[in-house]
Amino acid sequence: MVVLFSVAGFIEVVAYGQVIAFTPLYLPRLGIPESEVAFWVGAIASFSNFVGLPFLPFWGALADRYGRKPLIIRSFATAFIALGLTVFAPNVWVFAFSRAFQSLGLGNTGLMLATLAEHAPATRTAFAFGVVNGANPLGGFIGPLIGGPIVDRFGFPALMAVDAMAMAAVVALLYFGYRDAFVPRGSGGSLLRMAGEGVMLVVRSPRLRALFPALFLLFAGWMLAYIYVPLVVARLYSGSDPATAVGIVLGAGGLGIFIASPAIGALADRFGRSRTLFIGCAILAAVWILPFFTRELVTFTVAWAIVNGLAAGLFSVSFTMLSASTGDATRGRVMTFAYLPANMGFVIGPGIGSVIASVDVFLVFPAAAALTAVGLSAVIFAWRQPVLVEA
Repeated sequence: MVVLFSVAGFIEVVAYGQVIAFTPLYLPRLGIPESEVAFWVGAIASFSNFVGLPFLPFWGALADRYGRKPLIIRSFATAFIALGLTVFAPNVWVFAFSRAFQSLGLGNTGLMLATLAEHAPATRTAFAFGVVNGANPLGGFIGPLIGGPIVDRFGFPALMAVDAMAMAAVVALLYFGYRDAFVPRGSGGSLLRMAGEGVMLVVRSPRLRALFPALFLLFAGWMLAYIYVPLVVARLYSGSDPATAVGIVLGAGGLGIFIASPAIGALADRFGRSRTLFIGCAILAAVWILPFFTRELVTFTVAWAIVNGLAAGLFSVSFTMLSASTGDATRGRVMTFAYLPANMGFVIGPGIGSVIASVDVFLVFPAAAALTAVGLSAVIFAWRQPVLVEA
């Protein structure tokens, strides 16, 4: 099960990372003027992620009723359809629709981790989680590196076709290889009520009610900067293989995650998770300024690897804030929403970036610094609120 979920997660992140990395280079092929690309990059990213958010509570409710297997497979089947639409998109509107359709695959990670928690021995659960979660930064590292040369030589649609076939293979692997002892709850009332129960766990808790929007702000700057890195690289690179250059820079960012994330996790275990998050985010707000002052590709690559690794490591630590803010009986349902701050950050950040980057793409980095600083203040406030523990 660990191998199956790791492979599935790796391929998903490879495909999604490639879509993010090479969309800015492809939009002019869809008729978008160069002067409007920055706006469309942010608008598409914000819109596409927003579409999937209202459905997030229902995936957990549907899994409780019909089982986790069909809901996990659903996410990869959705990605297959979305990537297929991307291959044949004749204009930017169909392309934007395909991106929005892909957001209907949100919510699979929590279901996979819940399955592993029930299958793995108690003494090996953390190892199982680490292996599966480790596939994500590996996909973020390798995906742009291998995708760049393909885009330069065969085009973006060719890369999306390869990704779509890989998703089809994942669907087949999960369909035939997934064995789960989880027993669905059956009727359990209406899906709307079941979904609402999960949402109300957050709404009724003073700390969670403040913590979720605080984390939205804290990581919106990271999401904002991430989607505009390809346009920054295009400004700094003057050669004939721009997609390869983008892949190398984003690959360096993935390498930064490999180095920084375990180190930050170890610091959090040793010195306290909330203290590490607060101090680390204060440092992150300061170092977001570094890429703004780079006007050469190598120095920008180094600066991006530093800030991306630091942001990703602190994002992982934020999971512990959510986990510590609820009781044992409700922790599973609350943690279903663990990736919601990043999903919502992909709505807030690109929405702001579509305006700022239209003026100067380098301004996204001071904007990321400001969002991180405001988000940190909000997280400190939220952490001081009382915890509501429900039976």
